[in-house]
Amino acid sequence: MSKDFIEPIEPIELQLPTQSGNMSFLTKSEQSSGSNQDDIILRQLGKRPLLNRSFGFMSILGLACSAMCSWEGILVTSVPTFSLGGPAAVVWAFVLGWIGTISVTATMAELASVAPTAGGQYHWVAMIAPESCSAFLTYVTAWLTTLAWQAMAITSSYTTSTILLGIVVLANPTYTPLSWHTILTMWATTSFAVLLNLTGGRVLAKFEGLILVLHLAGFFGILVPMVYFAPHNPPDFVFTTLFNNGNWPTQGLSFLVGFPTVATALIGADCAVHMSEEIQSAAIVVPRALMYSIFINGALAFAIIVGLMFCISDLDAAVEAANTMFYSFLEIFQSAVKSTTGACLMAGIIFILSLASSISVYASASRMMWSFSRDKGLPLSRYLVRLTKDRLPMNSILSTTAITLVLSLMVLAPSVALSALLSLVVAALYSSYLLVSCLLLWRRCTGGFKPYTPGIDIHDSGSPTWGPWKLPEPLGTVNNAFACMYSALLLFWSFWPQTTNPAPETFNWSVLVFGFVLLSSISWYILKARHYFKGPIKEV
Repeated sequence: MSKDFIEPIEPIELQLPTQSGNMSFLTKSEQSSGSNQDDIILRQLGKRPLLNRSFGFMSILGLACSAMCSWEGILVTSVPTFSLGGPAAVVWAFVLGWIGTISVTATMAELASVAPTAGGQYHWVAMIAPESCSAFLTYVTAWLTTLAWQAMAITSSYTTSTILLGIVVLANPTYTPLSWHTILTMWATTSFAVLLNLTGGRVLAKFEGLILVLHLAGFFGILVPMVYFAPHNPPDFVFTTLFNNGNWPTQGLSFLVGFPTVATALIGADCAVHMSEEIQSAAIVVPRALMYSIFINGALAFAIIVGLMFCISDLDAAVEAANTMFYSFLEIFQSAVKSTTGACLMAGIIFILSLASSISVYASASRMMWSFSRDKGLPLSRYLVRLTKDRLPMNSILSTTAITLVLSLMVLAPSVALSALLSLVVAALYSSYLLVSCLLLWRRCTGGFKPYTPGIDIHDSGSPTWGPWKLPEPLGTVNNAFACMYSALLLFWSFWPQTTNPAPETFNWSVLVFGFVLLSSISWYILKARHYFKGPIKEV
């Protein structure tokens, strides 16, 4: 084995971290000297601290805001919903989605404070699920979350690449991007994102702090010229006008069908969770970063939505631009500022921030893969879990890259194939959110958590202890119940097509992709994984 890699020591036993037993493995000298509290918590969770803790609050907040890419993403998702349901559908669907996402994020923040590990959802499921089905639910959740983040990496790369190609078309209307142009551009943007990830945690942390500044400054660079130069629609058009271009039986059904497209602009809030083992004071910083990021990104995205709805002057031209320049917002920028150069500069801001988002997404996706490999859940786990001498999960980063490079060839297939893969992100992530939220609500109602007491083993006597960040009761239970309902609502409507009687190329194939992934993971668990996968491995 190369000396450049650290081979993880084989764990002494396979054991769920929810089982009873005092983990007082720290010596008195370690306890008295005030050794790193993050490492103490991680060892109590059964995991050895292996990664460098390079991220503080501002840097992980930058990563979370960048990975979610909400106000930038809403420029992409709002126009299709606008054309089907009207401007009021876009505005109020986002408001509903923002409220629901805050609820889900607060629930995850509570669990992130209890168990700040890179495994995130699947580690929490192992902690709070009934022992009879804990390993099974953990395995399925881990597969769904891992594949969702891999699909998100591909989504991010594709979006970044097509924004760049759209800018080229905007500047040179005679240019026609071909499929292989998109593939090569995806490879280039992916390589850049991965190279920055390979520089190490300290460089990445400093970069994410800079990106937070650009994320906020870029917002004003887009909103101010768009609102200042464009003619404005009346307020009643923006806030009360509804369409039903999908030909659904009722206006309410039309609203709910278009709701997930807008609401999922805030997806990916768990990105900070998967970086937990590289964050200082993770039990406090991760929950705060989750909540700050959802409030900041939600506020910025809402302002962009309202501004965009006021500034859309030619809907037909905006919809047609999606066929020639990939994205409608490019034509909206040009119509607003009456300048191709100005529109290209505005779109360049979106491209830079989208590229920064892909860097953050690859960081989170690779840590999720590394964590699942650490628990022997993935093929070739012994290789994926290796760290460099700088404690970087290089093999997981490179494997995530390889998956993107290979699956980018789907661009050559009909567009429905790529759309089906990308739809996995919403279904898989929200199914994991729903499962975690439901299990936590069950635990809350049955008294499954002990009150937080600093310095107490979080799994002593077999019952987990609340972390230092927690919503006060009864707000916590009410919010938890609402998070369950919202996750179920979004998951259900995310499977619907946008119009009645859809053609194969416009059908929503997410139910097929999600069903295939779910059934495959369940089948593999029954056939083989149940013999070796027992949940998160207790390493200490």
